Amino acid sequence: MRESNANEPTTGTDEREDSVGSRSATALRSDGGHPQEAIDAQGSRRGETLDARIFEHNAGDDQEGIPFVGAGPGDPGLLTVTGSKLLEDADLVVHAGSLVNSELLEEYCDHAELVNSVGKDLETLVPLMRDAYEDGRAVVRLHSGDPAIYGAALEQMDALEHEGVPTYFVPGVTSAFAASATLRTQLTLNEVSNHVAFTRPQGKTLTEADDHVSDFVGMGDVTTCLYLGTHAVSETMDRLLDDGHDPETPVAVIYHASWPDEDVIVGTIDTIGAQVEEAGYRASAVVVIGDAVTARGYERSYLYGDWANRGDSSEANDAETQADGD
Repeated sequence: MRESNANEPTTGTDEREDSVGSRSATALRSDGGHPQEAIDAQGSRRGETLDARIFEHNAGDDQEGIPFVGAGPGDPGLLTVTGSKLLEDADLVVHAGSLVNSELLEEYCDHAELVNSVGKDLETLVPLMRDAYEDGRAVVRLHSGDPAIYGAALEQMDALEHEGVPTYFVPGVTSAFAASATLRTQLTLNEVSNHVAFTRPQGKTLTEADDHVSDFVGMGDVTTCLYLGTHAVSETMDRLLDDGHDPETPVAVIYHASWPDEDVIVGTIDTIGAQVEEAGYRASAVVVIGDAVTARGYERSYLYGDWANRGDSSEANDAETQADGD
């Protein structure tokens, strides 16, 4: 496993067939490219017509191009089978730095060239991946968790697609699911939580007007999962208290969910801020708010109750489909 500089030249042996047809004619060919122009162009094209590949491929298909793989929450065992196979076959892996467990990189990428994406902008990353792919190398872009949730993946993919390089998603296990497993509970529970919200608190990226944490908590039957908010737990809880939410509402903070140094702090809206400050965590934790944290007061599911005794009829099968997950 060799960690390389993003500016180090790459080599390859096979010339890769261009599978995106006329899109290559509009590629922005330069050392750094123009990612914002590419993003704008791809966005306009997407607004006019759906990508044909949506109807040609399933999520687990082996596809042409650069896969954007979710590494999962941390534990190498929580990497998907598809993701592991792609990493084992990769020549170049561009990864999300310390957000990806080094044990995972050692287990699946010891043969590949590694590039840490932290601190590198699109003007560096896009031509790096493009050139390696066009040199015939198998390239994997490895994101932490699932790239579809706060992953900033689509802008990279749009920039690459505009340069004539096909891309696709490979899902991963997001940290909220690892947190649920650690807490030995479900995020949805009958009569407790009918909904799950993935959100983030206000800060440099999100304005006060766009912060809906209080709205979700106020709905009562929502399990609210806060990403990118470890540093602001106290401030977020203070706002919830100011908005009149029950100070005894359960809250859990799971630091490094599924990592060897995982830590779990369980408290309430009233207490969790001080608990997190005492622990000293400022990043890399997911915050779960709601009664699902303790599974307090949940009711038996319909799935294994009356509906289960209705026989193997079409109505019973329909009922099972409707009740699944309760």
